[in-house]
Amino acid sequence: MNNVVYVRIRPFGKVYRYLNNLEIELKKGDFVVVEGDFGLTLGYVVKVSSDNENSFKPVIRKATKEDMETFEKNISLEKDAWDFCLEKISERKLPMKLLVVESALDRKRIIFYFTAEGRIDFRELVKDLAAKFKTRIEMRQIGVRDEAKFLGGIGVCGREICCKTFVSFFKPISLKMAKDQEMVLNVSKLSGVCGRLKCCLRHEYYGEIEEIIQDEEIITQEEKEPEFKKLSFIIKETDEEPTEETSGGKDESK
Repeated sequence: MNNVVYVRIRPFGKVYRYLNNLEIELKKGDFVVVEGDFGLTLGYVVKVSSDNENSFKPVIRKATKEDMETFEKNISLEKDAWDFCLEKISERKLPMKLLVVESALDRKRIIFYFTAEGRIDFRELVKDLAAKFKTRIEMRQIGVRDEAKFLGGIGVCGREICCKTFVSFFKPISLKMAKDQEMVLNVSKLSGVCGRLKCCLRHEYYGEIEEIIQDEEIITQEEKEPEFKKLSFIIKETDEEPTEETSGGKDESK
């Protein structure tokens, strides 16, 4: 059996499985350097287990003092990138809402997460950002559920919303779940702060949901994330053609 660690990577609480082939034992709470969707990133171990599968990407190293210092410096870079991006969005009057900026640990890429009503032509914005920060820029449009997860909030139950506290992956919610629980089919009352059907409709639903989605807590990255719209343009300092990237470890929902 292979030693597998579950690593949570910011900003939206995704959890990935990685193979620990280091000569040291990792435990819950340890910070590690791994290869994520956009390059080297810092994450922390939330669980340690064993698995027969050996196709997971390996943990690169346990985070060193230098890694933690670089991470702290990147926070300052992300703040500068945030301010500059907001300024350019305002100048170009782009109908988009910037949510969070994240830099790869090695600073080879900066990712800007945003929400918008529809498709946004942000090619000129990307050029501005690339010229300013001299690195690869990626713009990612996320859905309203991911926005709620990042911003947080209080549900009608009086508790912090589920997606902010423990939900890592958004599974589809159906009105059939509410109907089978004999709830009033009033969409406005069944909707959460994100405007979509509440995630908690799944919590007390015991019917067959195979026709909705496979009822598994662990999913692989190859499965698509329903609330994540990939409109990723990656550009260097030159005017090269936009491309898309979907690499990374294996995504988990728990």
